[in-house]
Amino acid sequence: MKPLLLSLATFTAANLNAQPAPPLLERLKDENARGTDLWIYNNLQAAMAEAKRTGKPIFVTFRCVPCHACKAFDAEVAKGQNVIRELAEKHFVSLRQVEMKGVDLSLFQFDYDLNWAAMFINADGVVYARYGTQSAKGPDAYNSIAGLEATMKRVLKLHAAYPANKAQLARKRGAPKPYKTALEMPGLENKAAFRQTTQRNNCIHCHNIHDAENHQLHLDGKLTKEKLWRYPLPENIGLTIDAVDGQRITRVQPNSVADLAGLKAGQRITGMDGQPITSIADIQWVLHNRSNGVESIPFTITGSSRTYLVRTAQGWKKTDISWRGSLWALHPRIRVYFPPANANQRRNLKLPAKQGALRVHWVNTESKEGRAAYKAGLRTNDYVVGIAGKPFAKDMDHRKFNLYVKMNYKSGQKLPLDLIRGGRKMRLDLPLQ
Repeated sequence: MKPLLLSLATFTAANLNAQPAPPLLERLKDENARGTDLWIYNNLQAAMAEAKRTGKPIFVTFRCVPCHACKAFDAEVAKGQNVIRELAEKHFVSLRQVEMKGVDLSLFQFDYDLNWAAMFINADGVVYARYGTQSAKGPDAYNSIAGLEATMKRVLKLHAAYPANKAQLARKRGAPKPYKTALEMPGLENKAAFRQTTQRNNCIHCHNIHDAENHQLHLDGKLTKEKLWRYPLPENIGLTIDAVDGQRITRVQPNSVADLAGLKAGQRITGMDGQPITSIADIQWVLHNRSNGVESIPFTITGSSRTYLVRTAQGWKKTDISWRGSLWALHPRIRVYFPPANANQRRNLKLPAKQGALRVHWVNTESKEGRAAYKAGLRTNDYVVGIAGKPFAKDMDHRKFNLYVKMNYKSGQKLPLDLIRGGRKMRLDLPLQ
């Protein structure tokens, strides 16, 4: 019998394609990965062994299969869009990771609220780069095949220079975690369900990692708004970066800290804080690991021997986090789905042209929070038009509502909702569990 290491080393994506689809692929109905021979499927050990054997870097994608967001982009990558397939087959060991249960959280640190993310690592665990960015603009506002291609080519240059550049890459890997995997996280809820064989309804999604972090901070009494401003965008310091290029500055906000540092549109960022930059996600990684207070962040620009020092101000990380999946598990939890009312519904409610409304579509009475809302009197097809006498703006939606409640109210308080039911205005004090 061959030693285990040798058996893993001979495991390649081609071997995988020659066999029936992995059971996990079938259980998750991962159609984007079906029939392709590009990927080692959800097996980091096999990818590590193959990378050691071939001397190639590892291209790891993290994809929440049940999530609709980023589905089209994932299909392009997973099915091997021509340019990505050529790069991946020739120069990388490609790993498709579709669940977080056994992922080493000390090695793979990235923005877990993303629906699609990539990391590039060496077989020895050194991190080369991250790719994948999301914001309130939408899940596909930053990701593209051309952008991924640019990052992959930069990774290959870093890999060719390795290990001479190992010191520069050191801080691309985060500090070790006190736990190895998600199931060991003390703040992870519903562990009994997650420990069962992975199906679509009990897969540990990436955002569940942030959920567990937030929940533990909540239990410890240490959860603050400041903890929620994760992975800030370059815009938070006054920079707009070309979403495809990933390095080139397209705009500098006048009088921003980036402007005061002397950064200009057209310049290309190749280093921050001593780390090589390959993508917007790399920029976010550097910013994420700085405090929300006064910081000095050195920038390196192509063709310039000068170091540009960006000095942040207190509170610079604050941003719109309404899009984040981990926001829904934060306390206080309401467990009610409020989609925005459409134009006809707002007209029937006789609301002013600039006022919005949310319709109670569903009250989750299987949860204690939903039962409390129902007991307090909230009903399907109620319209919420404001809070504490303050009318909603026309663009109010369930994400903004959720963010507003969590940023301004605490568990144990009551949420004073302004309702319209059957044409009659009323106030309902919703208990927050």
